[in-house]
Amino acid sequence: MDKYKSGFAAIVGRPNVGKSTLMNRIIGEKIAITSPKPQTTRKRIQTIYTDDRGQIVFLDTPGVHKAKNKLGDFMVETALDTIGDADLVLWLVEPVTFIGKGEQKIAEKLSGYKGKVILVMNKVDTIRKDELLLCIDAYKDILEFDEIIPLSAKTGDNVDDLVEAMFTHLPEGPAYYDEDTLTDQPVREIVAEMIREKSLKLLSDEVPHGIAVVIESMKKRGNRDLWDIDATIVCEKDSHKGMVIGKGGSMLKRIGSAARPDIEKLLDCKVNLKIWVKVRKDWRDNDTQLKSFGFKKG
Repeated sequence: MDKYKSGFAAIVGRPNVGKSTLMNRIIGEKIAITSPKPQTTRKRIQTIYTDDRGQIVFLDTPGVHKAKNKLGDFMVETALDTIGDADLVLWLVEPVTFIGKGEQKIAEKLSGYKGKVILVMNKVDTIRKDELLLCIDAYKDILEFDEIIPLSAKTGDNVDDLVEAMFTHLPEGPAYYDEDTLTDQPVREIVAEMIREKSLKLLSDEVPHGIAVVIESMKKRGNRDLWDIDATIVCEKDSHKGMVIGKGGSMLKRIGSAARPDIEKLLDCKVNLKIWVKVRKDWRDNDTQLKSFGFKKG
């Protein structure tokens, strides 16, 4: 019988390279929210993959970007600090030949890392095979990688090969979580993120980065198979509040209608979802507000 492997794997990369999509694909459940907009993931999200070979604890991180406020500083610091907590790092990149400042910053951080590093070139479904070889060639000398694996998190192509490679490089060890556990995220936090995901997808570009979602209350109604959830979308400007609510409450209704099916699937029962909107001016640069929304160090 093969030895049981276990360990922590950090997924790092620039915004919008597909880190959360890859993690959700491997786990087989939607734990981390996704959207085409950068900086969707704000905190480190921990998910767990378990099979007969062992257990991988994934650490999904915010994208490394040029921070414009204290929230941005928190996100970048979280992403780079996570590297030190990992047995293995998956560095996700897009199939391009130009290596920008964001990638160079990650490479610099990884140059002092003592663990294993796998370069994961995502989105291979968007280019030809001859182009892929040029992209891999551009990256292969920037660091000493243990492996370079091209794949598509969207289609699932080569994802099994990545998981196999991860188990090859992880140390022998015990299971850290029960085999049925998929995440250490509180249910309230997953529900809040599902509402934020729909807001990201439905609102215009200028609004989403300035919103947060707070679950005010979440209660099961007696013995009925029904949850009552009260949520608040917090935005930075009065003008944004109007956009989130929409004419006659139309946008708020769309956000709620889009989020409800995902929440019902998560909770495996019907949901009565009510959403309000509040303004907290410039909360992304306010230490007290950031702490209240769970963006705190340590």
